[in-house]
Amino acid sequence: MTDFGKIKSYDSNKGLGTIAPERGGDALPFRKSDLQQQAQEPKQDQRYGYDVKDAEGGKRYAINLHQQGEADIQQEQARAQQG
Repeated sequence: MTDFGKIKSYDSNKGLGTIAPERGGDALPFRKSDLQQQAQEPKQDQRYGYDVKDAEGGKRYAINLHQQGEADIQQEQARAQQG
């Protein structure tokens, strides 16, 4: 299931950033390699869809980040109607 959040920070020199989940909770780290469109750098407060990967030690990471497009909006609206 795709979650949504806004970019909290991104360091283009290191290729590392964090995304703040819309549903609350701690910001999740991500790497440039986790961006589906690696040529486009994320900017603070941009809304992205992402998946969550659980790693050893209880850490969670954002993966498969993609900027929200029309298909994501329709998917999110359908999910909201389902309850």
